[in-house]
Amino acid sequence: MISLKPEDSFAKPTRLLLSWGSLVLAAAESLCVAAVGLSGMRVALGMTSLLAAGAEGPAHVFHSDTIRIPLLTLGAVGALISLLLLWNEDRLRRNPSAAWRVRPLTPLQRRWRWLQLITAILTLLLVAAELVIHPLLHS
Repeated sequence: MISLKPEDSFAKPTRLLLSWGSLVLAAAESLCVAAVGLSGMRVALGMTSLLAAGAEGPAHVFHSDTIRIPLLTLGAVGALISLLLLWNEDRLRRNPSAAWRVRPLTPLQRRWRWLQLITAILTLLLVAAELVIHPLLHS
């Protein structure tokens, strides 16, 4: 079982919330792309349930800019803050004046940092994909 110590900076709930929250917001926004992609398959599959993924179905709510833009903004800002925190932590660890008190990262801490980095980058990629693909599909 993995135990997180309170002094581990990677275990702070706010950092975890930023990392995962940004990814979840970007993934929620990618529902638009998935809904439109699936709507092209509805004729080939013959499944009437996929008709709901069309422009006038329940997925229409995700297409509205009043939901789409704030979700994209929150996801991107959260990912950028997460990247900024990772960069700042690394910068502070490399500071010569902190060399005497810096302990090496444990393997678990290294894995958490990589996970935070990967989720932030995936979030930004999802946001970029949505910004590029959405106007092409709904023009």
